[in-house]
Amino acid sequence: MSGSAGDGLLVAVDSRIHRLPAQVKIVALFVFVLAVVSTPAGVFWAFALYAVLLAGAVALAKLPPTTVLRRLAVETPFIVFALVLPFVATGPRVDVLGVSLSESGVLGSWNVLAKGTLGVIAAIVLSASTGPRDLLAGLERLRLPSTLVAILSFMVRYLNVVSDDLHRMRIARESRGYAGGRAGHLKAVAGGVGALFVRSFERGERVHLAMQSRGYTGRMPQLTTSGAARNQWAEGLAISLLAVLIAITARVAGL
Repeated sequence: MSGSAGDGLLVAVDSRIHRLPAQVKIVALFVFVLAVVSTPAGVFWAFALYAVLLAGAVALAKLPPTTVLRRLAVETPFIVFALVLPFVATGPRVDVLGVSLSESGVLGSWNVLAKGTLGVIAAIVLSASTGPRDLLAGLERLRLPSTLVAILSFMVRYLNVVSDDLHRMRIARESRGYAGGRAGHLKAVAGGVGALFVRSFERGERVHLAMQSRGYTGRMPQLTTSGAARNQWAEGLAISLLAVLIAITARVAGL
């Protein structure tokens, strides 16, 4: 899968987190996000500690802060929703700099921003320290259904192919005078999307026939046979287990 989609997310440096097996990092991400989500929104000190743990993970992975900040742009729709929430939510109101805001909306906005940002940064650390093939191998080691792993592997492999098809179709439209920006051009765009779907479906049929002719029996070859040692599990889950401890303390303190 060299050169496949998703390789552009990998930051190719040598770090302790990069060297961890993918299955360890996937479980660590799941446990960390679960701990963050289960933390009451009003326990602010807990989220500060989560941020410190994530900053340590970013430093261990040797990720440039600019890369992390740039990839946080994927969170923009949630930020917009969170900023609107204090104005549209119901319940008791509070004046902030002369603006009337909903108390529950302010807390809900903080809840979305804090938990969403922490979860996205944790996912960025995973994607920046693990290649797409390694991620698939990790999911396989975690006993994800083989059919789903095969579907994900084809998605990673052919995402660039479909993207190149879209690029060529756009150039073809523009070479024939298409400029875009008018409602009348939606028909041309819709036709292009339909043609792309048919082309992708036919490509999938050809790939399936080619696989069957080479002895495919419904199960893909195993991506990896190596597991993770106990010390790797301990090292990889250290931050996540600290997050679980913080979440438990926060819930006890909130009672």
